[in-house]
Amino acid sequence: MIPLQGKSFWESSPPMGPAKSVTCPRKDQAAGRRKRRARKPRPRSCLLKGCEQKFHPQQARQRYCSEDCREQARRWSQWKAQQRYRETAVGQQKRNGQSRRYRERVKSRKPKEPEAVNQPARVITQEHFFRAHLRPARVLRALRAAAAKSFAALLFARMPSRPGASCGAGTALETGAHLIRTY
Repeated sequence: MIPLQGKSFWESSPPMGPAKSVTCPRKDQAAGRRKRRARKPRPRSCLLKGCEQKFHPQQARQRYCSEDCREQARRWSQWKAQQRYRETAVGQQKRNGQSRRYRERVKSRKPKEPEAVNQPARVITQEHFFRAHLRPARVLRALRAAAAKSFAALLFARMPSRPGASCGAGTALETGAHLIRTY
């Protein structure tokens, strides 16, 4: 016997490889093929632009997270195919024919006749129309007196004359004008 053939002095079996031949089954395992578990596709993102949420596909080729996303993708795909078709010469001819037939249909429509009004037109004379907006003379006198106030008096009526002063301190801008309307 050759001592320590491929082994360290503390090992009883070689450092690499299985202890026995792999071709013959072990005692604790059943003979035959091992069963593989069904593989699930990993989580992926929805391919619809704008959705892109993560989902667990039920089938390997599933690309969209929901039925609604599939429907929207189908509509977009149909729209895109129509655009590509219209760029071809045949598609442009067909579209021009559709437009021509539409213009002919619009021309052949009968124009709508305006409805005739059975009642005569209502006329409001000027002398009665503006009467509601006129004011009596006594009111006009009060308005003229109020209009005599200067613009500065209206703006600075409640403002103190200097910073920190109270509302009545300082000199008033205008003493003769009344700032409250009296009718």
